[in-house]
Amino acid sequence: MVGHETRRELAEFLRKRRARLSPADVGFPPGKGRRTLGLRREEVAALAGVGLTWYTSLEQGKDIRVSTAFLENLARALRLTAAERAHLFALAQGRPPPLPSPATAIATERLQSILDALDCPAYARNSRFDVIAWNAANTRMFGDFANIPPHERNVLWLMFARTYHRHTMPTWEADARAVVAKFRLNFGQAPDAAVFSSLVAKLDGMSADFRRIWADHDVSDLGEGVTFFRLPRHGEMRFQHYLLIPEFLPDLCITAYIAESRATM
Repeated sequence: MVGHETRRELAEFLRKRRARLSPADVGFPPGKGRRTLGLRREEVAALAGVGLTWYTSLEQGKDIRVSTAFLENLARALRLTAAERAHLFALAQGRPPPLPSPATAIATERLQSILDALDCPAYARNSRFDVIAWNAANTRMFGDFANIPPHERNVLWLMFARTYHRHTMPTWEADARAVVAKFRLNFGQAPDAAVFSSLVAKLDGMSADFRRIWADHDVSDLGEGVTFFRLPRHGEMRFQHYLLIPEFLPDLCITAYIAESRATM
């Protein structure tokens, strides 16, 4: 339940965001004799696809429940930035917004440019842990993702379904639990739960270890730390891995591996 002070903050936030837009910004005629600074309430309501009375109640700080779909419409209607959208969801629902939609082709090209500029092994993934792109250093260290069928380029799938990848991870149990816990957290925030559910169903059907770990319902937001690998061409290696989040693609993460030393476990 959203408290009184939070509802009042939400009301003021909506009024300020409405006031900064002009009718021309959203394709409305300017009209004559307008006394309202920015958009009128009825214009915002129309853009968001709700009735004027309902929207007015929200902007007056009344205790009403709002759906995720409505908040997404409202964020688009008010031309909110990513940070403003997150603030809207925090005020209205007390939680972060769903994760953004997948990357566009142009953005993916920019992402590849970043990866290619890194000397260390690095790859990019989405919130479902699908591998989107990788650099040459990653291929030299761990092997080429291009040799893996696209539908299997998923970190969880490789950990649980491919014996080779499992054998390269001396601390597999801890690593697998960490990835599953982060995946479950992402699952709860996903705008399209079906793509997560389909992966869970496939893993559940082929891996007893996945079923065992998934049944613990662990969640975690940790993404950085130390990882050990036992690699055919390089031996046992210890890496510090870091997550980089491109500002233009906040739904993707770049995982970069900095080699610390030969592993001593």
